[in-house]
Amino acid sequence: MSKELLGALDTLEREKGVKKDIVIEALEAALASAYKRNYNQAQNVEVNFDDKKGDIHVYAVKKVVEEVYDPRLEVTLADATAINRGYEIGDDIKFEVTPKSFGRIAAQTAKQVIMQRVREAERSLIFDQYSQYENEVITGEVEREDHRFVYVNLGNVEAVMGSQEQMANETYRMHDRIKVYVTRVENAAKGPQVFVSRTDPGLLKRLFEEEVPEIYDGTVEIMSIAREAGDRAKVAVRSNNADVDPVGTSVGPRGQRVQAIVSQLGGENMDIVEWTDDDAQFIANALNPAEVIDVIFDENNERAATVIVPDYQLSLAIGKRGQNARLAAKLTGFKIDIKSESEAEQSLESAAQPAVEAADSEADQTDVAAEAAGTDGVESTLDAPSADETETSAAENTDE
Repeated sequence: MSKELLGALDTLEREKGVKKDIVIEALEAALASAYKRNYNQAQNVEVNFDDKKGDIHVYAVKKVVEEVYDPRLEVTLADATAINRGYEIGDDIKFEVTPKSFGRIAAQTAKQVIMQRVREAERSLIFDQYSQYENEVITGEVEREDHRFVYVNLGNVEAVMGSQEQMANETYRMHDRIKVYVTRVENAAKGPQVFVSRTDPGLLKRLFEEEVPEIYDGTVEIMSIAREAGDRAKVAVRSNNADVDPVGTSVGPRGQRVQAIVSQLGGENMDIVEWTDDDAQFIANALNPAEVIDVIFDENNERAATVIVPDYQLSLAIGKRGQNARLAAKLTGFKIDIKSESEAEQSLESAAQPAVEAADSEADQTDVAAEAAGTDGVESTLDAPSADETETSAAENTDE
């Protein structure tokens, strides 16, 4: 058994990457536990495995004391010095207690420990391997499907793709080769669990990096992605080189680059727009292919804006079932309200009408006040006697 065990340890280290020292340490702990269980011994047992010869020795560890209360755990100083005169009170002494029949137990325990370590090592290796692929694209083969997941074989592990991560315009069949985006890797109790997606915006970003060298090397940068998987997506890009057109570079000659990505996503339409620091211009770009006349920001909400478009462009700006406006809002991070030019003018007229009516009402009130003031003046004039009448009256009184 000794040679076979040493050979198994060497093979395990060579093929599975499990260090021999780790297995020996686990084996010694397991053998100590097996000895205590099978021979009903106290908890002061140590097992030593000789990694040169493959021999296994079991030792009972006892403490040197003046008076022994438990012979399984303690030994007198006289007995200790009989073994070696250098022992003192408080020292630990190892007594070999390896049973003759311990070989069978050791072999069975060693087998269990090695198998357990192999499983743990494989799980650890798989977790370490695929955790490096997190947020990356990897090609796998569809194995099977149930009501919850599509199972994709990635080589050493079977990944799962939930219903929300599957594209509505795709049907997955056995042995299909597909590119998936690794969203997360979990080290579960039953082993590593890899979760993948076909709908995550990260998949689109990685595909652009594969197809567009300028995006891969950072000359052109993807700033934002809004995606309704399988139907339509908007990608905002900017250039870190003034001589490089970010949109044209991403689209490629005659649209070859973007068409390669579209074909990998089952015909998903792509709108590539230029990202800019000017929020108004960025919102206008995001509503491509619609033409934008003006962008008015809400004074009460800094992340809300009203976009004015020509009357004939209103349906194009909103898109089918509101998709274009919805994607533009996701891409820019703004709440967008789209109005036609005539509707905006009517809104302005409606807002201006109360002000005009208020001004007219004020003018009417001023006229009424003036008329009232004029009437009072006339009455006052009629009631008061004139200077001539006063003089005539005074003369008549003198004659009399």
